[in-house]
Amino acid sequence: MIQEKPMISVVIPAKDEAESLPELCDWIARVMAENQFTYEVIIIDDGSKDHTWEVLGQISVRNPCIKGIRFNRNYGKSAALHVGFRATSGDVVITMDADLQDSPDEIPGLYKMIKEDRFDLISGWKKKRYDPITKTIPTKLYNAAARAMSGIYLHDFNCGLKAYDSRVVKGIEVYGEMHRYIPIIAKWNGFAKIGEKVVQHRARKYGHTKFGLERFIFGLLDLVSITFVTRYRKRPMHFFGTLGIFSFLVGFFIAIGLIIEKVYHNWYLHRTVRSVTDKPLFFLGLVAVIVGVQLFMAGFLGEMMTTSNPTKSNDYLVAEKIGL
Repeated sequence: MIQEKPMISVVIPAKDEAESLPELCDWIARVMAENQFTYEVIIIDDGSKDHTWEVLGQISVRNPCIKGIRFNRNYGKSAALHVGFRATSGDVVITMDADLQDSPDEIPGLYKMIKEDRFDLISGWKKKRYDPITKTIPTKLYNAAARAMSGIYLHDFNCGLKAYDSRVVKGIEVYGEMHRYIPIIAKWNGFAKIGEKVVQHRARKYGHTKFGLERFIFGLLDLVSITFVTRYRKRPMHFFGTLGIFSFLVGFFIAIGLIIEKVYHNWYLHRTVRSVTDKPLFFLGLVAVIVGVQLFMAGFLGEMMTTSNPTKSNDYLVAEKIGL
């Protein structure tokens, strides 16, 4: 029997979410049935210490549309999304968190924006949040920085509730902690039609948040990293070479200027001045020349590494699967 291709694939990273999964899966199934969607739900157990995997197995027996992947250890949300994306077969892929703070009732609206409005990616915007001020203020600052550096004007880059055309999730790589910047990764891979939808944010019902304040520090560092990687990964010489040439020329013209000054004073003014090598400015120019050469060589080596290693390998140890 040939299995029907699902209209929607829902990818859900989960870590220690045994309490919330039954309610979440029932809710998703109800929404899909009401809208006559064919679907699959792929839940990635990211190294849970509770009974998440056992609960997932029980749910999948009742509903074969619920599938699971269990990591051998905790790899993080980006790894879970990466592996989940590779396992999807639906035309539209929707991601959400497992803690019931994202509402499955948003699925029909997100699906319509992808299929009918022809967006490549729709990012949720939790306009009204149920988070403490210690989380909302850093989030606003982080989103402002992401907008400024990426040129993508989204209010909430880190919202877990997103919808994608299947071409997007099959055409991008999510690694490290880059799940926050999937819209940026998508844009730099040519998927530029990115939209936004106001979505409901619900208060956490079970457990506690898995993220601390340190994620905002790491988030800023990741933003700088992804901005550099997406622009210059395939052409590192453009970045390092430009800086190297600029630094070299600054140092070169400093040295030439000092030599001309020395010659002018000695030959035309017949005045004795300090040796060029006795001036602090000379050493500044020398350092600039050395740094310029090193930056240029870094770009050259980067080009060689890019040529010999055109792809990035992401291997995560999967312990078990359900329905896949």
